Amino acid sequence: MKKQSVLGIDMGGTKVDLVRYNSHTLQEEEREHFLTHAERGWQQVFADLVSALRQLRSADTVAVGVGVPGLVQKPEGMIVTLPNIPGSQHIPLQKELSAEIGMHVIVENDANVFALAEAHNSNFAHKGVVVGMTLGTGVGGGIVIDGDLFRGTHGFAGEIGHMLLSPGKLPYVSQDTRGDVEQFLSGTALGKRCTAARSPGEYLEGEVCAPMKQDVLREVAWVCVSLTALLDPSLIVLGGSVGKAFKPHLQAIIKEMEEWSLPHAPLPQLTIATLDDAATRGAALVALKECSSM
Repeated sequence: MKKQSVLGIDMGGTKVDLVRYNSHTLQEEEREHFLTHAERGWQQVFADLVSALRQLRSADTVAVGVGVPGLVQKPEGMIVTLPNIPGSQHIPLQKELSAEIGMHVIVENDANVFALAEAHNSNFAHKGVVVGMTLGTGVGGGIVIDGDLFRGTHGFAGEIGHMLLSPGKLPYVSQDTRGDVEQFLSGTALGKRCTAARSPGEYLEGEVCAPMKQDVLREVAWVCVSLTALLDPSLIVLGGSVGKAFKPHLQAIIKEMEEWSLPHAPLPQLTIATLDDAATRGAALVALKECSSM
């Protein structure tokens, strides 16, 4: 079998990670990264991305997958907007990047690529429906069905952060009282709910934020129960800096899920993400899947 490689890219808010993988084994071959310096604007970030790609790709590289925060219009790979990078609205990144490097490029939402990587994680190897939920600065999500991403009609399926949790009612003062999941469970929201916390771990540990701990665990359970009622997943994976902080509290969340779910309804396995490179690995997987279907 002829050796080939694929590139996976994670475009974070402050840093861009690039990894070249063996396309058959998904073993990492080489990695690079650069700081976005977002204040310089999109054009400079794009120029740095092209430069890094040209350095990392090899003669046997067949495709590039890019995971980005925010909404991505499919199938054209149009970025609606990249948070925190000026001038990044309505960017046809898939088309522009492909033209610059002369390769097949696929652009996908970063929570989607996270979910895809974890669904293919050999530690789980789940079939059926897998839901990935990322909790960090914001809240995102992705849905994988029988090994493939489910994107919905317009490519926006899995936006868990924008599911309504308590419309018109927030546990802190805000002009925006939409009351979606992101306004309750993102790192940004938890920081407002407990201003004394200095890290995601402190939202749930010790006495600093003790008054809100049970509320937060219950709210995570509510989200999981709603996802279960809608999708009947076999697995829900929590990731992101805040998501990983729930690891010591999984049993408490599961207990809440049992209390709030329908009687006798089967519950999914709930776990914490285990892949350190889920973002780049998932982006590479997306690119490989798209190439194989062409």
